[in-house]
Amino acid sequence: MLVIESWVINGDSPVPVSSEVVLEALRTRIDSGQLETWLASSSGRSLAFVTNAERAMVMLLDDEGDPGEHAVDPGAQGASDGFVLSNGQDDEYPNEDTVPIGEAFRLVKQIVATGSWPADARWVVDR
Repeated sequence: MLVIESWVINGDSPVPVSSEVVLEALRTRIDSGQLETWLASSSGRSLAFVTNAERAMVMLLDDEGDPGEHAVDPGAQGASDGFVLSNGQDDEYPNEDTVPIGEAFRLVKQIVATGSWPADARWVVDR
């Protein structure tokens, strides 16, 4: 029997979010000024989504302390700021290390649905 991991949004309800509702939850959090969201899986992995509402950093970590892997936009020029963390820190990232928010939503939805990056996603391993 295949068991797919479930995901919950840290700090929100302990009820798992499905791939069908995770984007609505992210949009609601962004609209309320919560630009950093961490999801925890039933297998101990973490999925981070940090946005400035135009681009997003999407990271997938195997466990606490894992440098993980993150989505990239090869060839993107410049840097973007406004990635405000829950502790108030305002980060700036090279655009190559973030993706447009629409792509970030697609990646998160796929990871929550299947546990893996989409086959056509661009990402790098930071381990």
